[in-house]
Amino acid sequence: MNDRNFFYVGILFIVLVLSACSGKNTDETKMPTEQDSTAIGREESLESKSIGIMEGRTTGPMLPVYFGYDSYTIRGDQAPRMKVNVDYLKGEEQVKIRIEGNCDPRGTREYNLALGEKRALVAKKYLINMGIASARITTVSLGEEKILLHGHDEMSWAQNRRDDFVVE
Repeated sequence: MNDRNFFYVGILFIVLVLSACSGKNTDETKMPTEQDSTAIGREESLESKSIGIMEGRTTGPMLPVYFGYDSYTIRGDQAPRMKVNVDYLKGEEQVKIRIEGNCDPRGTREYNLALGEKRALVAKKYLINMGIASARITTVSLGEEKILLHGHDEMSWAQNRRDDFVVE
């Protein structure tokens, strides 16, 4: 046999091995046709239970309030969120909260701390105007120190421009 024949025999051998491997049908690759009821485990209720955190770092059932870029004005679309917070606080008169002003990472540290403070203070003023005692509310600016989403896109930045309402 010459070198050329060895080459063709070798190619034929490789093709046969590969075609034999692709035709295997083991139990591992088969999809189950019926469900094994013993493998499912105990049935659990679909009723959700509050874990105390809903969005951002806000304590549930309160909701965080989001701000526009470089803004500390509570937008009209955020007023229903503030109403949820007011209603909760009116129903739980013993609860004290801390409003945490947050910013996205654009801007200097000093600028973001000042903007976060303005955001927290405007939310506090809103709650006071709605009848919540100021003694129940403290504020802190976190600036960009506790970023929630670390992405470098508008969706991440928008989630970081917020006030969180945390029960103390």
